[in-house]
Amino acid sequence: MSLELCILASGSAGNAAIIRSPTGVVLIDAGIGPRTLAKRLDGTGVRPADISALCLTHLDGDHFSPRWASTLRRLNIRVYCHANKVDDLALCVPDLVPLIRPFNVDPFSPTEGLTCDPIHFAHDRLGSHGFVVDGFGYRIGYATDLGHVPRHFFDRFRDLDCIALESNYDPKMQADSARPSFLKRRITGGHGHLSNPQALSAIRKLLDRARQLPDHIVLLHRSQECNCPELVRELFSTDQRIAPRLTLAQQHERSPWLGRMPRAPRVGEQLTLAF
Repeated sequence: MSLELCILASGSAGNAAIIRSPTGVVLIDAGIGPRTLAKRLDGTGVRPADISALCLTHLDGDHFSPRWASTLRRLNIRVYCHANKVDDLALCVPDLVPLIRPFNVDPFSPTEGLTCDPIHFAHDRLGSHGFVVDGFGYRIGYATDLGHVPRHFFDRFRDLDCIALESNYDPKMQADSARPSFLKRRITGGHGHLSNPQALSAIRKLLDRARQLPDHIVLLHRSQECNCPELVRELFSTDQRIAPRLTLAQQHERSPWLGRMPRAPRVGEQLTLAF
């Protein structure tokens, strides 16, 4: 068995994903309540009691719910949180302090045999973090709430087997929406979220640099008000390297398990496919 990713929920109403490895299960974000998450796990072969660690991208309410406090304590789940957010987390949920494991710039190991390399993004005041999860011959990159795509993203997200990246809004739908101007500026101003074209450009650049195409490309955190799946699929399917690998994460239903597939073509073949 290698690594497998399952997106349990993705969007402004709550975010959660699990990575299953031979040595344990890691939860990325807990923005839906434990009861909802338990129901979403039905059919995956994973139970909440199997989760050994929670890795938080940041503390926005759609990424961490304080409703998790008693479950985390009862199941003794370690909580990995960036050092600049530890005080806020401890203030919000004081009983979690013994379980909190701060990370900074260095990789950490949430479960045996798994390395989690954090990557800082400019989201709102304190920023957020993505992760490259590496272990058992497989590499998964998970990045949401980026604000914008920083230069170091392309070096850190290199040669992944699975790319999970936010594609939050369609620019025209955002501009035409009834949202207040300050919210539109926050989302589109470089410290909020990535648009569909920004996400597509980033993924194309990753594929241009890759030695081998990934098994899966997963699009996260799609806005329910300012985006739609048909627009996303149409746009991303313009690149034939992306179309057969594409999964759109949903808000109210989980994805299938996403793991190792028959190996993709090498670079020479991938360039032929692209053009």
